[in-house]
Amino acid sequence: MTAKLDHMIVTARDKHASATFLADILGVRPPVPAGHFMMVEVAHGLTLDFDDFEGDILPQHYAFAVSEPEFDDILGRIRERRLRYWADPQRTRPDEVAQRGPGRAVYFEDPSGHWIEVLTR
Repeated sequence: MTAKLDHMIVTARDKHASATFLADILGVRPPVPAGHFMMVEVAHGLTLDFDDFEGDILPQHYAFAVSEPEFDDILGRIRERRLRYWADPQRTRPDEVAQRGPGRAVYFEDPSGHWIEVLTR
């Protein structure tokens, strides 16, 4: 059997705002309604399905591997929006990009407090 991750549910304070934020930052198609979710397709049919949640949201970590040119575009959008970003998940290196051998990484928060990582390999 081959198992393929199909979708993940992402809790959000505002599903429309969070889904639109992620789609805009990653440079993918805008979110579309899917039942009561707002769905963002990231790659290979994998979707993140945003759902409104009342109460405290437990922040999750979502990491996206991208090409070098895509990374440059994403970092440009992060900077254009003046979002805070870090080179490390501990948030000790603000406004820096991590160098991992030939790859790079950056971390930032989405509107609901989820921790987003974008990296190259």
